[in-house]
Amino acid sequence: MFTKRLLPGLCCLLGLTVHAQYGPDIAARASFETPSPWSVHFQLTTVDMGHFSFPAKYSGPNSLVDTPEHNITSLTTSFFLGRKLWKGAAVYFNPEVSGGRGLSHATGMAGFPNGETFRIGDPSPAIYTARFFLQQNIPLGHTGYIIQEDDVNQVRDSIPIERLTLSIGKFSLDDFFDDNLFSHDPRAQFLNWSLMSNGAWDYPANTRGYTVGLVAELFLKGFAIRGSMVQEPRQANGPDMDPDIFKYYGLTLELEKPIKIGDQPGTIRLLGFFNQSRAIPYTQVLQEVKQGDSSNVGVFSGATLSNGYGNKKGWGLSANQNIDDNVGVFLRASWNDGKTGTWAFTEIDQSASAGVQVLGKLWKRPNDVVGGAFVLNGISSGHQDYLKAGLTGFMLGDGNLNYGHEGVAEFYYSARLFAHVFLSADYQWCKNPGYNRDRGPVSIYGFRGHIEF
Repeated sequence: MFTKRLLPGLCCLLGLTVHAQYGPDIAARASFETPSPWSVHFQLTTVDMGHFSFPAKYSGPNSLVDTPEHNITSLTTSFFLGRKLWKGAAVYFNPEVSGGRGLSHATGMAGFPNGETFRIGDPSPAIYTARFFLQQNIPLGHTGYIIQEDDVNQVRDSIPIERLTLSIGKFSLDDFFDDNLFSHDPRAQFLNWSLMSNGAWDYPANTRGYTVGLVAELFLKGFAIRGSMVQEPRQANGPDMDPDIFKYYGLTLELEKPIKIGDQPGTIRLLGFFNQSRAIPYTQVLQEVKQGDSSNVGVFSGATLSNGYGNKKGWGLSANQNIDDNVGVFLRASWNDGKTGTWAFTEIDQSASAGVQVLGKLWKRPNDVVGGAFVLNGISSGHQDYLKAGLTGFMLGDGNLNYGHEGVAEFYYSARLFAHVFLSADYQWCKNPGYNRDRGPVSIYGFRGHIEF
């Protein structure tokens, strides 16, 4: 069944010979040829997942089902179109098609195991605009230029070494922030949501992970600073963004510092965020329920539009470090105050993770990659009380809660079959899924096919 679902998407592009890496390699050159004004790239990713039965004392409306699930498949196809405009400017347009679903309809685990699926009710394929934004590079001083190579959402151009880069339009915030070299891309690396970025960063996004706003990046010798102001969704996990960006908004600030240990490169990133949305405090909803008022019970599940508002603040630390040419390690830690309901990403208020990536040069497969990581997630006391009362968010709700930290271990092997075709095997083990000691542990298997050019 798996091969019937996965292989047709892979085989249709086996004849392609152009290969693009996920991360751009920007290198200085002595001369600069006139570049093409266009950038055109493509990706297709399909993930097939399943799990066997596991122990559970009870289940609720948003539980990971304790009976077996197999051949749960998701598919995304993206086109990355870019066009150079005037000096230092380019516009990018990414139409995307996605379909399929996640395990248990993408509920039951805060660190959900498939980073390529969304929390949508209809598994039918849908086409939409993922990104459409304008980017402008502004030189600062006379520090020289480097070559920016053609890549995904990146036209080949000469760009200033020290510069201010402005991006305005529709995009995903994780295109710019927390770009951890070894743990960021679910199409090539770890699949778990809490290993894609700082787990406790409730980054503003619609159901599919995109928002509208402005990102400003300051690149100076030795460090970079980036900040953003973007729209929040009108409802928890909602498809539509709130139009009043001066009342409901997300602010993010990140400091990025390259480091070296010996002669090996690394990067440290410190992130802070402040979100103001229609999310209200957990304590308010619980108090209203005690008084017989259930009008806000559906706010955190996305079923009800809130007339109130609240804010959430937090921070994240992310670091990656090469050990040698073949081995790299990473770690993350993040926290938010957990007073108001999770609004956009996933139900995590504290998270810590660490892992390793090893290149296949060590076993004469230089384009293969193996990775292993562990992540521990937690939630605030107010969040715990809310779930223990039998209420639900858009990810979690077992009908009760015997609280314990949710722990996930993930291992993957990615093999490059051809210059542009990759096949991965993935295994995840989760203790206390949905922070519930009365459920699990559960073993989850997955297979991922990926094509890019």
